[in-house]
Amino acid sequence: MAEKTRFLFIDLLRGLAILVMIEVHVFNAFITPSLKETHWFGVLNFVNGLVAPSFLFISGFAFIISTQNKHEELSKFGTLFWRKTRRIGLIFLLGYSLHLPFFSLAKTIREVTPQLWISFYNVDILQNIAIGLLFLLIARAIIKSDKFFFNFIVISCAIFIFVSPFIWEHDFAHYLPLPIASYFNSVYGSFFPLFPWIGFLLAGAVCSILFLKSREINNEKSYIMQVAALGLILLAAGHFYLSPIFPKTYTATKPHPMFFLERLGYVLLFLSLSWYFMKLLPTKGIIIIEMGRESLLIYYLHLQIIYRKFLNGESLDSIAGGSYGIWQCIFYTLTLIILMVIVASIWGGYKRRHKKGAKYVTVAVVSVAVILFLLIQNY
Repeated sequence: MAEKTRFLFIDLLRGLAILVMIEVHVFNAFITPSLKETHWFGVLNFVNGLVAPSFLFISGFAFIISTQNKHEELSKFGTLFWRKTRRIGLIFLLGYSLHLPFFSLAKTIREVTPQLWISFYNVDILQNIAIGLLFLLIARAIIKSDKFFFNFIVISCAIFIFVSPFIWEHDFAHYLPLPIASYFNSVYGSFFPLFPWIGFLLAGAVCSILFLKSREINNEKSYIMQVAALGLILLAAGHFYLSPIFPKTYTATKPHPMFFLERLGYVLLFLSLSWYFMKLLPTKGIIIIEMGRESLLIYYLHLQIIYRKFLNGESLDSIAGGSYGIWQCIFYTLTLIILMVIVASIWGGYKRRHKKGAKYVTVAVVSVAVILFLLIQNY
């Protein structure tokens, strides 16, 4: 148990990210457009933009920890490999299900339009995480040398960062099917294409490998201090370079590598602060940690509540219609957070008491959802 508590800072950071993500979606869906033009909303929007990099980074960081000293088992492509593959498959399934225009296969076939198909193919955070984890899983299973694996991830991360501006100049639908082309850039509306976003996940994997090595030589605190220092340097450099000091001909490139490094700097700083918090106050933040552990459930559920059309063909998003003020948005954010805290606490507690039963419940819920999607005629 003591071994596991040393990594609670990861769940803390993930929990904080999911709390901010709830605020992101509530404000984006409910707030009146005129308020989006204010200075304070611009600041809020920048802070909100750090959520996705944090989630991706944590996913890569946690994967390395979860596979620590399990290379031999993964290389056999046995139970552990396929268990992780099923988990990744679930993330894929949930990611695409969020983009379904209707919760009915029959209605989708009848009423889907080319534009709805493009929207369905959009790559969001879950698809990006799934591809990143699958990439790491296969690499870890195939590459025997720890040193070669580390170098491979570092080089891959650098490629995704620095090649991205060139990738964004092309329409890959000219060469590939649209569902695959959507993974490369934002030409068809993908919010989180692999270039450059998967770089955050790979950076998390690199950071995790170095973190585990520092623990082996009892140098954990020093390593975290170095991570914090690097984070400060990167975010300061990013703000400086992307400031009006430099001509837009240099900074307007999308996606600019400094855009990536600036946000990576913030994530590294957040990771360090989370580690220090859990060291100083190890019994605090339990609710947020629970939210972090159940982040996938909360992510999926709160989006369904906001955007799924379950109220006579209307969603909360369409009912609000971007007409709420700041205090109303704060109220609904807190309400949804409280609801998600209750869900995370109940489900997390059940999973700890009935680990095998929780797996059966998960399989049953997913199976029922798939069956209903196939059978329902009009929803």
